[in-house]
Order: sequence, then structure tokens, then C-alpha cells
Amino acid sequence: MLENCQKHHMVLGLTALTLVTILVLIIESRYAAEGSLARRRGEKYVIENNSTCWKHETYTVVQECHPCSEFDIVSRSLGVCIHTHYKEVLRCKSGEIVTKSCDRVALIEQRNFIKFEAIAFVFGVLSYLVSYARDRVLSRRNYMRIERQLNRVQ
Repeated sequence: MLENCQKHHMVLGLTALTLVTILVLIIESRYAAEGSLARRRGEKYVIENNSTCWKHETYTVVQECHPCSEFDIVSRSLGVCIHTHYKEVLRCKSGEIVTKSCDRVALIEQRNFIKFEAIAFVFGVLSYLVSYARDRVLSRRNYMRIERQLNRVQ
């Protein structure tokens, strides 16, 4: 079907797809930014009772931000797991150990992005191979048709 399209139609279609993609990305980023701002502005997450030390003291991170267990989320045993489903364990300078709510883990986001890129790459390679094979078949058919026409003339 693409072999029947004119060049300016293909360029027009590609331009339209590019504009739609950019528009979707802008809209998605705007909604994501509004959602995170509203969450940070309006809501105060329920945190453990001894949690005020990390606000005014220096602290070290005992455990990086990681997902809460399913039990913690369902049982609501940890208040920090209710809203974001992620927690981070901190040790304040005074020695208190605090569990604090945190946003999504950067590592998980990075892993999901790499998976998406790998799947898109594989899909792209498969699409290229299919289109290359289709081009070869069409070229072969065209060559055979021309050969038959030339054989008829002789």
C-alpha cells in the first residue's frame, strides 16, 4: 500500500503523526505536573509519630525509597504506605529511625523506561524486516512481470 502513495502524501502523514505525538506529550506532561503539585501542596501524608526529626535535623538514608509490601498497604500498618505505596527509612542525627513516604522509585521508573525502549526497538526491527521482505517480494514480482513481457516481445 505504501508503494502506491505519493511522496508528498507520506510526508504529510508523517508530519501529522509527529504533531499528534508532540501534542500528546505536552498534554501528558502538563497533567503529570499538575497532579504532583496538587499532591505536594494540598495533602500531608500520614507519617510515623517520630517523623519530625528529618525536617530539622541532618539524616542519613538507611534504605532508599522502595515499594511497600502488599501486607503494609492492605493492613495500613504503616501510615506512610497508604498514599504513595513507597517508603524510605531514615536515621536522624539524634539516632531516631524514621519511616518516611516518598514518590516512585527512580530505579523502577528507569527500568520501566528501558523495558519500553527495548520493546520499541524490537518492534522497530521486526517492522523493518517485514517491510524489507515485502519489498523483496514486490521487487521479485515486478522483475518476473518485466521478464515475461520481454519474453513475449521476442
